Amino acid sequence: MPAVDRNVLRLAVYEMTRGGTPAPVSIDEALELARKFSNEESVQFVNGVLDAIHRAMAKDGVGG
Repeated sequence: MPAVDRNVLRLAVYEMTRGGTPAPVSIDEALELARKFSNEESVQFVNGVLDAIHRAMAKDGVGG
């Protein structure tokens, strides 16, 4: 996994769990960063991972 993708994921997960930022906003910001600093394949990967995390958090009643 490229370092850029890993750090974009870290930032978004932190924002969703500790930063108080709504998940859709965090995901959108992460996708913008991935588009700017990585490639289209990475954008799809980041979107899939963050969507799965968001769904798991919603199921568990954690975060926004």
